[in-house]
Amino acid sequence: MVDLKGQYNDIKDIVNPSIQEVIETTAFINGPKVHEFQKNLEKYLGVKHVIPCANGTDALQIAMMGLGLKPGDEVITADFTFAATVEVIALLQLVPVLVDVNEDDFNINIEAVKKAITPKTKAIVPVHLFGQCANMEAIMDIANKHNLYVIEDNAQAIGASYTYKNGKKAKAGTIGNVGATSFFPSKNLGCYGDGGAIFTNDDDLAHTIRGIVNHGMYERYHHDVVGVNSRLDSIQAAVLNAKLPHLDNYNKARQNAARKYNEAFKGIKNIITPITVNGCDGICDTCDCHVFHQYTLKLKGVNRDALVNHLNEKGIPCGVYYPIPLHKQKAYLDERYNEADFTVTNQLVKEVISLPMHTELDDEQIEFITSTIIKFING
Repeated sequence: MVDLKGQYNDIKDIVNPSIQEVIETTAFINGPKVHEFQKNLEKYLGVKHVIPCANGTDALQIAMMGLGLKPGDEVITADFTFAATVEVIALLQLVPVLVDVNEDDFNINIEAVKKAITPKTKAIVPVHLFGQCANMEAIMDIANKHNLYVIEDNAQAIGASYTYKNGKKAKAGTIGNVGATSFFPSKNLGCYGDGGAIFTNDDDLAHTIRGIVNHGMYERYHHDVVGVNSRLDSIQAAVLNAKLPHLDNYNKARQNAARKYNEAFKGIKNIITPITVNGCDGICDTCDCHVFHQYTLKLKGVNRDALVNHLNEKGIPCGVYYPIPLHKQKAYLDERYNEADFTVTNQLVKEVISLPMHTELDDEQIEFITSTIIKFING
């Protein structure tokens, strides 16, 4: 699904000396490379504060801790996403409120969010799924009306932009009260292990979060807030620093691959290719509204599982993101949920399939993948 080795080979002359520098200086935790990456990412995103941390799941948890959410507070998020989003809500003894998503772009459904709000609701967590933003303008309007926090799960959309109705743009993860991202190796901006970061323009919130990530300390052995141990190590920061200048080009390569996929599948009635929320194709030369962390098809009238098996037999990797809705996962079952409220998610889990998507895809690979799928569908 990803070609990390090919990507590494292109930048190893930068990565290797950077890693070696960390080893030689032995500044392994909160060293100069971490602070350098923090400043570089702040500049790239146009956000006042980036707080690096150990992984994307921690980033979400720490964001919620920083906002002071209390046990019993309700947090609304999407049913169709990876479990980390709901996992941290449950870990903090908050109440996850799962809602349905849109059929076209897979992102959280605005009307479902409105319907889910109660006097106990304290936050909304939109997930920018597969590489494009949820409807942040509508979500912020809802949040402002009901005095709710917005925590952006930006693990899959680093580098994407959201375009407001007036044409203004903002980077994904910088619009709500706080954003969280992952630098897992397969992400659009990935390190060589685990890593994550939290973004905010709120000075006070940034100060609180900086304490939380470091055992609640601002001064050594003085614990002012309840914290955790969640720090981005310097070796991972060195890798990310080497990759960050290439991120826009990485995303353009993904968009170019998506364009070629789209062209190959054009006219195949059983396949619905990805759409973008801004109405463009999402893969034009100047567009950054979709950065294609995943390239996800919807299949109509096709045995998805049989296709998965066929692709595996042909040596073509693929993925089903996600095969089970969160509201049906054993860990998150809740009698409050009504299946009628999850019609889209329940259908998507039967239809979606994600194809290889990374910066190293070439025309020969894409042609082999698409022709194999089309031949299977056409019998």
